[in-house]
Amino acid sequence: MEILTFKKIFKFWLPLAGTWLMMSLEGPFIAAIIARLVDPKFNLAAYGVAFSFALIVEAPVIMMMTASTSLVNDFTSLRKLRQYTWSLNLIITFAMLILLIPKVFYFVTLDLIGLPANVAQLTHTATLIMLPWPAAIGFRRFYQGVLIRNHATRRVAYGTVIRLFSMASTALLLYSYTSLPGVYIGTSALSVGVSMEALCTRLMVNNILIRLKAAEPGDDQTNQLSFQAINKFYYPLALTSMLTLGVHPLITFFIGKSAMSLESLAVLPVVSSFVFLFRGAGLSFQEAAITLLGSTRENDRVIYRFATFLGTLLAFALLMTALTPLSKLWFSKVSGLTPELTALALTPVLIMGLFPASTVLISMQRAILVKTGQTTDITTATVIEVLTIVGVLYIAIIHLNAIGVTAAASAFISGRLAANLYLFFKIRS
Repeated sequence: MEILTFKKIFKFWLPLAGTWLMMSLEGPFIAAIIARLVDPKFNLAAYGVAFSFALIVEAPVIMMMTASTSLVNDFTSLRKLRQYTWSLNLIITFAMLILLIPKVFYFVTLDLIGLPANVAQLTHTATLIMLPWPAAIGFRRFYQGVLIRNHATRRVAYGTVIRLFSMASTALLLYSYTSLPGVYIGTSALSVGVSMEALCTRLMVNNILIRLKAAEPGDDQTNQLSFQAINKFYYPLALTSMLTLGVHPLITFFIGKSAMSLESLAVLPVVSSFVFLFRGAGLSFQEAAITLLGSTRENDRVIYRFATFLGTLLAFALLMTALTPLSKLWFSKVSGLTPELTALALTPVLIMGLFPASTVLISMQRAILVKTGQTTDITTATVIEVLTIVGVLYIAIIHLNAIGVTAAASAFISGRLAANLYLFFKIRS
């Protein structure tokens, strides 16, 4: 049995961390493009809402990488999980088409959220442009899990390089040679980027598929993997991501009722993208931990120590950035926000200082539960997180008249810490 060290864990995890780091650059890049075009406040707000809609629609497939990392042992299990993935992709694409029906869409954006009419119109077209996004996410995350399961993490990173190149090229070409509104440029770039990544990931996994198909079938338990068994394993994970990402429209709804609502809607995606630069590495650790955990107790202890070190380092980096002029430099110069919006962004970043550490912790906690098959506990923790977020938003905005983006940042960190606390006692017991 191989003895794990920090160096070996780091070598396995680094391509996954690089993947999430590269993806975390996507949001700031798009926001910077939009902020430098006409009507940046309206377009940033529309981009934030359209992206929230895309996130909630893709939620059922976002955990497919975790599922394929855990369940794909041979070609039989791969084929069954692939069919399951395609079914989910069809369902979520149909759901997004229903959302795009004008009467449905404008009821949500105008009547429920309370967006200005011009922002709602921009958001509708932007969401239509994002139509390929959810299914492409499900497709590529399924195959990324197969790559991780077979210790081909570098290929996951290569796919993300292609995604970033395609996204940036599309954005820059549209920025330079068209007069499209910024939100259309941003969402077009996102759709092209993720579609190219999905295609390239499928090509890179091809030799693994050939090897699995040629290999002898796995043990009887593996061959007995059924759609019912997949659903029993995956349903709590899907529900977890649906709750996690589904809270974004609720946040948008509350911010629409808050003080400085339009400014907060414009700033929130920029702040979220900036914080994601630090917490993305924590999210990437979940699949690494799922793959590496369980060989020996001593190896597990090394993984725990590595996670502790990683979470501490990421939180320290974000807090130091938030407390220095670097954060102001990022929002004003790199992201291109106005002085008014830059000043509004600084407090939420500081509030979310511990988010990277809490992300590493929850990734570790979820990995332990996935390895033991206790995925229902992950869903329960997410319910606690979502209820805490909604509760904090309600109190801060409805009763305290707080600024929307500040209330959202407080709600995010409160909800995540509540989930961490629940899982801590659950795993310890």
